[in-house]
Amino acid sequence: MSTQPPNPAAAFGTDDERWAAVLTRDPEADGAFVYAVRTTGIYCRPTCPSRRPRRENVEFHPTGDGAAKAGFRSCRRCRPDEKPRAAEHAELVARACRLIEEADEAPHLEELAAAVGMSRFHFHRVFKSITGVTPKAYAATHRAERVRDALLKGGTVTDAIYEAGFNSSGRFYAAAVEQLGMLPKRFQAGGQGTVIRFAVGECSLGSVLVAATSKGVCAILLGEEPDRLVRDLQDRFPKAELIGGDEDFEAVVAAVVGFVESPTGDLGLPLHVRGTAFQHRVWRALRAVPSGATVSYAEIAQRIGAPKAVRAVAQACASNHLAVAIPCHRVVRADGALSGYRWGVERKRAILDREARA
Repeated sequence: MSTQPPNPAAAFGTDDERWAAVLTRDPEADGAFVYAVRTTGIYCRPTCPSRRPRRENVEFHPTGDGAAKAGFRSCRRCRPDEKPRAAEHAELVARACRLIEEADEAPHLEELAAAVGMSRFHFHRVFKSITGVTPKAYAATHRAERVRDALLKGGTVTDAIYEAGFNSSGRFYAAAVEQLGMLPKRFQAGGQGTVIRFAVGECSLGSVLVAATSKGVCAILLGEEPDRLVRDLQDRFPKAELIGGDEDFEAVVAAVVGFVESPTGDLGLPLHVRGTAFQHRVWRALRAVPSGATVSYAEIAQRIGAPKAVRAVAQACASNHLAVAIPCHRVVRADGALSGYRWGVERKRAILDREARA
């Protein structure tokens, strides 16, 4: 797979596409080209807030230097020769993230804002719009990840908690089950002591594995090979006690299979959902999308108050282990086309077709 960064100019390869970006002030076009106005002798970035010129008076240049050589001068309002505001904000937020990750204890909001030269309130708004979470939530998630890493490397739970920057064990234990999916001791042991019941059923989409802890259904996996689904579950909980479902559990499997065949309404079973704070926000938004409807990744990002976190939303969808119950299949590309799906695009199409018919 190529490691080359995407070329922003490639998305605006024709003059018609560039003009459309100017009309909509598309922020993605910043840095891809500039437009110059013959009647004023000025060139601007695509997002310039000035009144739009007439199309016949506009020409496009790859860079500001090219426009300047053609005899145009830089706009004093949008300042096209300076770094785009979005890119500047992204760099500042990245710097703040590094400060959070490198600090022994989570920095206060005021410290982070001062470090990147912003006011407290402006920094909070910009950080959330780019990352999808508040600085406080980002710090909490990072600390939880540090605890996970420390627990997996051995040592005591107490040492792991304090080394991760929690100044009291009580604050960590209050959110430990949600952040780790189980108590710290059990996580450290690879799920040892956790009883997970599971069974594999068959449906029109292939095999479906259903697993549950005492708190609720923790996995709904789709595939062609039952053995592969079981191995997937074992990899997630290598030391958990996996028990084949009894007759009572078969009723749970039957309910899930019935829901896969007719995915309307709510599954009606308790779920044991494990993920980061941002993932939980995305998954809650997905469960609010009505059956038969679809949304784009950008729309979900808007709904959770993080309009710039589209890629993070896509990653949260890909991290979902509860097929259909958390309906990531209802997320499509901005143009309505089906995008990738953890359990295959054809299954995604089939589920959407069923919902549409229902």
